[in-house]
Amino acid sequence: MSVRFDGAPFAPEGEWAAELEELQARRRSALAMGGPEALAKFKAGGRLHARERIAALVDAGSFHEMGALAGKGHVHADGRYSHTEPTNTIVGTGRVDGRKVALHADDFTIKAGSSEGAIADKWIYIERLALQLRMPLVRLVDSAGGSVKLLMQIGGTKIPEYTTWPAQDLLQTVPVVGVALGACAGQGAIKVLSSHFSVLVREQAQVMAAGPHVVRQAYGVEVDKNELGGWKAQRKSALVHNEAVDEADALAQVRRFLSYLPRSVHELAPVLPCDDDPNRADDSLKDAIPRDRRKIYDPRKLLASVFDLGSLFEIGRWQGGSVITMLGRLNGVPVGVIANDPKVHGGAMTLQAAYKMERHTKLCSLFGLPVVNFVDQPGNATGLEAELAGTLLGATRVGEALADCRSPWVSILIRRCFGMAGALHGPKGGDRLNHRFAWPSARWGSIPIEGGVMAAHKAEIEAAPDPAARRAELEAHYLALTSPFRTAEKFGVLDIIDPRETRRVLCDWVEDAWTVVQGDLHRRG
Repeated sequence: MSVRFDGAPFAPEGEWAAELEELQARRRSALAMGGPEALAKFKAGGRLHARERIAALVDAGSFHEMGALAGKGHVHADGRYSHTEPTNTIVGTGRVDGRKVALHADDFTIKAGSSEGAIADKWIYIERLALQLRMPLVRLVDSAGGSVKLLMQIGGTKIPEYTTWPAQDLLQTVPVVGVALGACAGQGAIKVLSSHFSVLVREQAQVMAAGPHVVRQAYGVEVDKNELGGWKAQRKSALVHNEAVDEADALAQVRRFLSYLPRSVHELAPVLPCDDDPNRADDSLKDAIPRDRRKIYDPRKLLASVFDLGSLFEIGRWQGGSVITMLGRLNGVPVGVIANDPKVHGGAMTLQAAYKMERHTKLCSLFGLPVVNFVDQPGNATGLEAELAGTLLGATRVGEALADCRSPWVSILIRRCFGMAGALHGPKGGDRLNHRFAWPSARWGSIPIEGGVMAAHKAEIEAAPDPAARRAELEAHYLALTSPFRTAEKFGVLDIIDPRETRRVLCDWVEDAWTVVQGDLHRRG
């Protein structure tokens, strides 16, 4: 008795019984992956193998494999089929929460996921299919990268390129996700990073240009692979968006990310039923911002009080920490969320924070997500380190992203909004409304009062009998002039709202914003 590929038994019979039996044998070879010993060794490390990873990601029974027969076939002396050494990439389509996705997974049990054991046409094909059929793409990456053994395999060298790989077209068309599940070097690293969302399994995965052996040969330096590309390195480089505590967490994050996005730029993101009252008013918001300007607050707690309960999904938690980027929902509508975090660099725009805000703005614009920005921006980071890092260029790139952004946008000014970085709180100019509300706690200007008073009145303060008292007196005078109500009198801000009204205001706004998104899609369509 043979077995179907999906596990259902059947008896091979009829004129093509021999060929059908061979088909099943070839499929069994594919399912055997790298063989019992390689699988046991891999599993001993506490990891899921490639097929288990796919099963954990997609809805039960929804995976449809393609190219399972690809690999190196072997025959007996009489020409009868013996077995196949499968290629080390598994590709196909499946469903995530009922929605179709394309995916490919590296099989580390076959030649460590190296290109030596791969047929590039196979994984490129599924990516081309994702582009042409306009469905999200997920890459489950666990690849040791290239191998010199490939030279013997192909009998020569090749120029490093994949001419049929539509990597950039994919990024402009469908959601692309890269998951780092092991050592992702070279091409593996590019597969993770060339994405809209990437996640790395902490203590297990690394994303790097090359591993320790290559670094040792090139520079004579001994370095651990985690130092090169592990989670601590990614917090500094800001290349990979998120970390995961284990594989289950990583795959859960993938599912969560995709839930906010459309199948492609040609469709709308899903709006979910919502039982959270759009008029809900959290009383704690009235005191969310301390009156003492030297005290900080928890912006994540504030955001959780405004958006649909449990709907926030943070991207880039450990990088560019002075800005927070999230996906969330307002009355079921998916939105992008940006906020400043005064606990990190005082909320100032660092180079990493600018990069983070830029790419989140581009993500939301590309996939038609309205954006809400909670502004507490003291300005660009200053000082020698910030200047040498090129922080101003980062801020300039944020301005370019905002100018190109087509998402409906609303800003809620909750505390500070100063300088060039403060001016980047939302798109403006042309046909874009600078749609913004403010809380009574908000203050703005070209420079913060504290630093500005000392710069403008330095001689006067130093000459005073009590310099500290004179400085405090001047600061109090200028602060009185910065009341947001004076700006509202001149219609410099749309309205001042009670913080407890914020959810109601935003849910009312998102209804119209979503209508605009629908209209834009129809006109493009």
